[in-house]
Amino acid sequence: MSQIKGEKKDFWHKICLNNNPFFVTAPMADVTDYAFRQMIAKHSRHGKVGGGPDVFWTEFVSADGLASKEGKKKLLFNLKFSKNEKPIVAQIFGSNPEKIKIACELIYKLGFDGVDINMGCPDKKIVKQGAGSALIKTPKLAREIIKSAILGVKGKIPVSVKTRIGFNKIEYKEWLSEILQENISALTIHLRTKKELSKVSAHWELAKEIVDFVKTNNKKIVLIGNGDVASMEQGSELAEKSGFDGIMIGRGIFGNPWFFDSKRKITPTIKEKFLALKEHIKIFDKELYKKKHKNFDVIKKHFKAYINGFDGAKDIRAIIMQAKTPNEAEKIIDGFTKTLI
Repeated sequence: MSQIKGEKKDFWHKICLNNNPFFVTAPMADVTDYAFRQMIAKHSRHGKVGGGPDVFWTEFVSADGLASKEGKKKLLFNLKFSKNEKPIVAQIFGSNPEKIKIACELIYKLGFDGVDINMGCPDKKIVKQGAGSALIKTPKLAREIIKSAILGVKGKIPVSVKTRIGFNKIEYKEWLSEILQENISALTIHLRTKKELSKVSAHWELAKEIVDFVKTNNKKIVLIGNGDVASMEQGSELAEKSGFDGIMIGRGIFGNPWFFDSKRKITPTIKEKFLALKEHIKIFDKELYKKKHKNFDVIKKHFKAYINGFDGAKDIRAIIMQAKTPNEAEKIIDGFTKTLI
């Protein structure tokens, strides 16, 4: 595991020195929203030694939207957080340096611990805007965006980047050499190319090689690995072998708000999962649905994650999926949980 040395004293470096490795949540659209982060904070971070994650990430938010008066009104709910989620990083995407700067000014004022720039999203709509993984093909613009972000936060909070190891092919040396010239504090590397999406296994076989390359170019940077990590034990092993300072968890936290509680040794029971889903729906209803920030279908992607691994799970999910409102879904869940021990 690398040792971060130097004059930097931002929270990334403090976490890196105190946790070996540290664990963070991935920024996933319509997944790691306020409701789900609150679930993780309650069930993984309840005062026990070993609870986590060490850092929360928001969903990614459009910098263009945040930079406009009307857009900000519509998107500000994505930047809501509570004290039990700190430290927390806001992730933004965009391809306009000036709007990135404006968005970062807002993020700093809101009290976030850091800002992260999405340079890895493979979504066609994002790529078409020249944002996300499209920036891999325009490294000069990517560097301008980083500079603008640093200006926006006035150097008061750290700026980080999340990216991939290439666009159509693995070409991380050319790409990373560019952005490592800018003053970013942390770098998250998703170990796939944009073209690969999630259709192939993450390239952990290249992890140590990539870490060594990055550390040679920037010894002070905090490095986070991402891709196909299913448990904290696996993450710790991968970090030890590769030299990554931290591990980002994406799909592994679906339906599993207990993921980061390293003291928990018992697999959640079926009833616990049903009750957790009901609790998740309640928070979603109060904070996102009733306030008309998101429609009910958004949370339905969590149903399969919570309700699986037992006989009849598919049939039960099919029934709950028919619910039209959070209240209807809760009543259906109540009916099933009454039959469970």
